[in-house]
Amino acid sequence: MDVQKKTRLQIGVMGSAADLHYTKDFEAAAESIGRLIAERQGILFFGAEKDYDSLSTAACRGAQSAGGLTVGITYGKGKDIWQKNADIIIPCGLERGGGRETVLVTGCDAVIAISGGSGTLTELAIAYQANIPTVVLTGYGGWADKLADTYIDARERTLTHGAKTPEDAVEIAFREGEIYRAQFK
Repeated sequence: MDVQKKTRLQIGVMGSAADLHYTKDFEAAAESIGRLIAERQGILFFGAEKDYDSLSTAACRGAQSAGGLTVGITYGKGKDIWQKNADIIIPCGLERGGGRETVLVTGCDAVIAISGGSGTLTELAIAYQANIPTVVLTGYGGWADKLADTYIDARERTLTHGAKTPEDAVEIAFREGEIYRAQFK
């Protein structure tokens, strides 16, 4: 019997860390995105922090609340992260500031960003350079709002899609992620 298994999309969620003092509304949006990814059978990739919470980690909690599979990419060595119950933890042996972010982003078929500081900007730039689709949830400030519906540079490689709701962000990410994934079949 020939059983063909459908490949599940790997969707990354990136965003502000707790030291940027986001509100509970931001956290609820991130959790909603994670839950919606899990409900569509996507695999959630997130930046697994060691020292504090983040919107990426909140997305992990949302995915887990819907029974989703979560993969945390952390910096350095060791698996001691903030979100203790992530399904898979990958310590990349690299530090923050480009190394960890490259491993995280290039594992994704699409990336969704919420708000975000310099780490999120780095992740969005890596996705852009790798032609990985990016979606930003607007209305939460940070680099997500600044880059919505624009190209990062004049090369116009991939548009940073703006989305007004978590539902729209996930819909766009899955649509664009399917297109991205199809090139590797």
